[in-house]
Amino acid sequence: MNTTILRKSVLGIAGLAFAGGVFAGPVTEAHAAPVDAKAVAVVQADKPGKGKLIPHGVQGKQSRITLGDEQTKNVKAIIAATKKSGMDERAAVVAIATSLQESKLENLGHLGERNDYDSQGLFQQRPSSGWGTVEQITDPEYSTKAFLKGLKQVDGWKDMPLTEAAQTVQVSAYPDHYAQWEQQAADLVAKHWNS
Repeated sequence: MNTTILRKSVLGIAGLAFAGGVFAGPVTEAHAAPVDAKAVAVVQADKPGKGKLIPHGVQGKQSRITLGDEQTKNVKAIIAATKKSGMDERAAVVAIATSLQESKLENLGHLGERNDYDSQGLFQQRPSSGWGTVEQITDPEYSTKAFLKGLKQVDGWKDMPLTEAAQTVQVSAYPDHYAQWEQQAADLVAKHWNS
C-alpha cells in the first residue's frame, strides 16, 4: 500500500476517534500522539466520503469486474471530464456506473451484428440519436461531457437513485441494470478522484 495513503488512512481514523470521543482503549500520556485538527480536516476532505458518493445506499445485488489498464484510463478520463464540467463526485459515480453497464468501461467501436443499432463508445451513445459523430462519441472526454450535459438536465438527479438518474439520460431497454454498478463506481471515484 502506498505510504501516503496509509498515513492518510491512519490519520483519518485517528481524527474520527478523536472527534467522536471513541477510543479503542484507555489513552495514556505515554502512548497518546497529539492530533492536529487542521491535518485531520485536510485528510477527511482529501477523499470523498461514502455518504457523498452513495447518498441513497445501493439498490440490489452489486456486480464487480476487474479492470485492466485501458478501463482504468477510462475511469480517470470520466473523472477528469466530470471535473471539467464543474460537477461533483456523485456525478462521476453516476457516469462510471453507467459506463460499467453500457460497455464495461471499454471504448467500443461499432460491433457489427452484436451492436445495438449504431451505439458506440463508453456510454453506447448513438450518432443517429444526436449524441455526436462517431469520432466524438468514441472520445472519452466528449462522451462523458455529453452524458453529464444530459444528467444536468434531469431535475433532482442528485435526489434520485442512481439507476433512475442514469436511465433518464440513457433511455435503456434495461433501466434497472445501472444499479448493480454503484458500489464499484463509488469505490473507483474514491480511489481516483484526487489522482
